[in-house]
Amino acid sequence: MNQGQYIFSQVMDFFPKKKFDRCVDLYDGNHRVRSFSCFDQFLCMAFAQLTYRESLRDIECCLRAMQKKLYHIGIRGNIPLCQDRCRLGMKI
Repeated sequence: MNQGQYIFSQVMDFFPKKKFDRCVDLYDGNHRVRSFSCFDQFLCMAFAQLTYRESLRDIECCLRAMQKKLYHIGIRGNIPLCQDRCRLGMKI
């Protein structure tokens, strides 16, 4: 039943965010991160997997096309440009 959320955010509600945050803290994953956190990167990669994206540029184009909906599906950070050292595919 629709609760006013996008399907992606409903699926991600089942994901154990507290365990994810514990792992990020354990390995210091968000060290010196300004706007694109580990959780944002995970959500982008999960979105890419669920929508069958094939390349980083394809992921970026798809996410930029949905720019105004990103907040509602849970992605709070800015999507980096692939031309400027793409951060979707590398660890910051």
